[in-house]
Amino acid sequence: MEVEDFEPLFGEPKVEWPATTSTPVRPFLFQVHAPDSSHLAFHATDFFSSTFAAVRSIEQLDDMRDDIGIGGSWSEFLEYLVNSIKFGDVKLVLEGKSKSDGPESARLIAQKSKGMPRISISMLKCVDTAANETMAILSLDLYKAHQKNQKLLIQEQEGRYQLTKKLSAEQEKSKHFQKQLDGLHYPKRHISHDKLTSDTLSATNPNGVSDVQIDQNPSPMKASKRVVPAHRRSKVRGALLRDIDEDD
Repeated sequence: MEVEDFEPLFGEPKVEWPATTSTPVRPFLFQVHAPDSSHLAFHATDFFSSTFAAVRSIEQLDDMRDDIGIGGSWSEFLEYLVNSIKFGDVKLVLEGKSKSDGPESARLIAQKSKGMPRISISMLKCVDTAANETMAILSLDLYKAHQKNQKLLIQEQEGRYQLTKKLSAEQEKSKHFQKQLDGLHYPKRHISHDKLTSDTLSATNPNGVSDVQIDQNPSPMKASKRVVPAHRRSKVRGALLRDIDEDD
């Protein structure tokens, strides 16, 4: 990472003012940016009465790297500085009192995490035109950063929309192909089912005779007259009466 690759950083620091004063401490915004390829600028303002600024060259930042004991390459130090300001604990310590009952200077302190080396930048108070210019730079750069993030967000949303659109189209194609495959397989399944039904009927009626026809056309049964055997015929019981005259 080099200075020319440095993207502006913005944030709201925790404000500390050890001096006892009745003046309320307003919220501050800070900015770190690269005005050119060999400097970093540090700004902090409450957009009211207190604005601070500092500029550090690459040589001064390199000396600070040696003072706080951060080894490695220059690029690694620059990445550490960015991560400390962007993700770490950042506070603005106001110092001294001016004639207007405000702080004379401030220190921007950033620490990546507890126990890690601290980045500390001393800043002087800006007045009149210098203060207005510092606030203007911060405001304009903040607006540009917002516009850039907004553009990236719109591009991301557009990309998601196009991806969702393509996914829906692929799902429709898949459904269409599935219907075509079902249409090709259905006649085969229908023929197989008919053949299976025919084979089942043939197995249950090997002679090809329909049970329904048998049930609907039953053979008529005629009652036959049976001759009762002589030994089972009824005998006439009682005496046979004869005429006496006929006997004579």
